[in-house]
Amino acid sequence: MGWLMRSVAAPVSSMGLEPTLIPIEVAYALPERQILLAIEVPAGTTAREALLGSGIASHLEGVELASVPVGIFGHRLEDPRNHVLAAGDRLEIYRPLAVAPREARRKRAGVKSRRG
Repeated sequence: MGWLMRSVAAPVSSMGLEPTLIPIEVAYALPERQILLAIEVPAGTTAREALLGSGIASHLEGVELASVPVGIFGHRLEDPRNHVLAAGDRLEIYRPLAVAPREARRKRAGVKSRRG
């Protein structure tokens, strides 16, 4: 898969004018399936740039990549527009929770909420 965007700050390789590429993964998981893309991006690429240029949008319906929450290895990024990726990072796209964690624990334990 080709890379669509170039980062302004991307270092160039010592062999020429091509930017140095680093390997990353872009992941999205649903209960029934997982999408994991292995891509290369120019060094200096931010999380949001990589997400938008990864091609994962063609696998997803109804996910707004420009604003969806993302993280690296389970740690949410506060500002993906400014977080520069490192080689080997797994960029994860987070889905909204169907049930709040506290409510899910109560359901599993069979405890009724005090509020209702």
